[in-house]
Amino acid sequence: MDSGGGIQIPSRLPLLLTHEGVLLPGSTVRFSVDSPRNMHLVSQRLLKGTSLKSTIIGVIPNTRDPENDTDDLPTLHKIGTAGIAVQVVGSNWPKPHYTLLITGLCRFSVSGLLKERPFVLAEVQQLDKLEQYTTPATEGVPAEEGELGELSHKFYQAAVQLLGMLDMSVPVVAKFRRLLDSLPREALPDVLASMIRTSNKEKLQVLDAVTLEERFKKALPMLTRQIEGLKLIKKTRKIGPDNEKRVLSVRKGGVFPGRQFNLDEEDEDEDGDDTAALERKVHGAKMSEAALRVCLKELKRLKKMPQSMPEYALTRNYLDLMVELPWSKSTKDCLDIRAARTLLDNDHYAMDKLKRRVLEYLAVRQLKTSLKGPILCFVGPPGVGKTSVGRSIARTLGREFHRIALGGVCDQSDIRGHRRTYVGSMPGRIINGLKTVAVNNPVFLLDEVDKLGKSLQGDPAAALLEVLDPEQNHSFTDHYLNVAFDLSQVLFIATANTTATIPPALLDRMEVLQVPGYTQEEKVEIAHRHLIPNQLEQHGLTPQQLHIPQDTTQHIISSYTREAGVRSLERKFGAICRAVAVKVAEGHRVTKTEASSPEDPTQEQAGTAGGNKAVPPELPIVIDHVALKDILGPPLFEMEVSERLTLPGVAVGLAWTPLGGEILFVEASRMEGEGQLTLTGQLGDVMKESAHLAISWLRANAKTYQLTNMVGGPDPLEATDIHLHFPAGAVTKDGPSAGVTIVTCLASLFSGRLVRSDVAMTGEITLRGLVLPVGGIKDKVLAAHRAGVKSVILPKRNEKDLEELPANVRADLDFVTAANLDQVLNAAFDGGFPGTASTHTHPQLSSKL
Repeated sequence: MDSGGGIQIPSRLPLLLTHEGVLLPGSTVRFSVDSPRNMHLVSQRLLKGTSLKSTIIGVIPNTRDPENDTDDLPTLHKIGTAGIAVQVVGSNWPKPHYTLLITGLCRFSVSGLLKERPFVLAEVQQLDKLEQYTTPATEGVPAEEGELGELSHKFYQAAVQLLGMLDMSVPVVAKFRRLLDSLPREALPDVLASMIRTSNKEKLQVLDAVTLEERFKKALPMLTRQIEGLKLIKKTRKIGPDNEKRVLSVRKGGVFPGRQFNLDEEDEDEDGDDTAALERKVHGAKMSEAALRVCLKELKRLKKMPQSMPEYALTRNYLDLMVELPWSKSTKDCLDIRAARTLLDNDHYAMDKLKRRVLEYLAVRQLKTSLKGPILCFVGPPGVGKTSVGRSIARTLGREFHRIALGGVCDQSDIRGHRRTYVGSMPGRIINGLKTVAVNNPVFLLDEVDKLGKSLQGDPAAALLEVLDPEQNHSFTDHYLNVAFDLSQVLFIATANTTATIPPALLDRMEVLQVPGYTQEEKVEIAHRHLIPNQLEQHGLTPQQLHIPQDTTQHIISSYTREAGVRSLERKFGAICRAVAVKVAEGHRVTKTEASSPEDPTQEQAGTAGGNKAVPPELPIVIDHVALKDILGPPLFEMEVSERLTLPGVAVGLAWTPLGGEILFVEASRMEGEGQLTLTGQLGDVMKESAHLAISWLRANAKTYQLTNMVGGPDPLEATDIHLHFPAGAVTKDGPSAGVTIVTCLASLFSGRLVRSDVAMTGEITLRGLVLPVGGIKDKVLAAHRAGVKSVILPKRNEKDLEELPANVRADLDFVTAANLDQVLNAAFDGGFPGTASTHTHPQLSSKL
């Protein structure tokens, strides 16, 4: 291979066929290889070869369409460049391909093709002598005189002039200057033609210039054009380092025999500018000291990393996120309590407890500015306005608002983020929310926190423990960030329908505020303040076109909706607005038609003859009970309490559900049998136990209350089967609150007396006949009020809960508080219950404690 101190390429070379890019001697170019011939060349020659000879290949342009590369006869350029493959990188994405880094050595011409498959192998003839590149330009005098020497001198002077117009403080310019001094002048045309901005067509002209004189003549105009372009830029505006770096389009890693040089590509120069801008942003983000150290470390790694590495994009995205996070940016709170009270009252009717808590926070914030954000949890049935109250709180404080829906989330990474070692890693919803609002003290609404799931990916409720703990969230660490972020200024508001499904540890970190359902009067007020105006606006109607009186609204609430919130009520108003919109639109259409041609008798006769000419409606359209039935259909709910209590063995209880309070009917019947108890209605274990407790207590006190069985004996279960049924059997029912209702129902059955039709009750019982307190009193009482009940029997120890009831509800209902079942039975039956006066047969002992 060596000949006279120079390098002689093999006479047979495998050819790499290129469609884009031209390799010139002395330059290093990166080629992407994905065609079948080129893939075989890399796999069978470059990857299996062990000698230097096996790494020398011919790079030659293929003028045939790349889609037809599998044809038998490739169209090759007449001259190519022999080069050394200094790097081979394989990849399978987006499709299998190789990336080659090739350094050009010399020109060759193709004498003939030896084979075309699996890759092209050709007989070649070397055209350049590599010995000419061994002498630097500054040593000695060019061997050629005359025109060639003059061209060489002109070219060198032009290159020096180009450098003189650039800023030597720019690293790429300094490297270019060192390269110019170290290269022989004979190598300058090829090297400079590959550096400056030239097209592939112009590079092919330089490649085709076999003689040195012709090469100088082809490359000198390109260099002159670059200088003139630079002069034009200097005339129009002062050139800066950014523009100077864009003048050069050079390759990285150029290799010459005995010498090596490195220059950055244009896109890498631009990337350097982006990296410098990113570094300025990192220093200007005012992040914590620990976060700044991490960012600077990642930035240092980024500068050393080529863009082709997959980790480059991951690191860049991480730094962009760190810069965008609001480490020290916050909004100023609006602490005007009077304005806040007015705003809350305008946005929401009732909800006094929630409004009072927000005003308390504002008042304390006025006195102590460093107050940590509280963790509130609004618990109540759907449709009562929990989410909208959170949005109003943000408006009141003048803060940004962000809602995070947690319903169905079952991966702890949604809260805490993924570690950056995973593909597709991203921060959690908390950090993403902070990035979205761009301030560090927003109002975060964690919606449906009671509907979090659990899976193999972890428990998101456990991941929320750190977020919702005021003692820990000042250093919340997201797995993606891996540095602490202060969440102590964020006002977290969680919403839930029930606390039963919230883990106790998470519930302990939140301040629970119960949001009960609305009374009928409150619903009427909400409807006329908010719901009806909103629906009119959404349907393009005005109060002058549609009027819904208050008595109609009350009829809709009582007969068409039975809910704690107002969502169904709003949907009913929407149905009314749609029906009225049809009438109004028909009237407008006819009016416009008549107005467009009032003197056209043909049109008027055609309209009347058809018999379907619409008459414009009289505005406003008033919705009365008749119109309501036409639009919404017959009533869905009726006051059925009195109708259901026409036989002994029926009682009305009160139940709590996540959707609000409801009335619960309990029915019992008996027949001859063997003393069996049958329970139906899809009951839970606790309610079945309450039924067995009631039977046991009644059997123990049968003589006292004069209860008999089917055959008249004192034991109610002797020769008697009891069937206890809870209607609405498709709904699961559980809990101890139906204990007193079951006792009253069975007492009515065994005694043959009717329970009062206007009484509903709730309470847990014991085997000794005591009545224990239960929860959800306000929701249950509101349900009784909606159902038209007049009297409610409650446990004695729940008397304190009556203070939360609205004044009008307390005025409408008669409350009986009972400490034992004697008092319950006495209040549930007209005229009392037989035997209740003589129940104190056992001595009552006072406690010794």
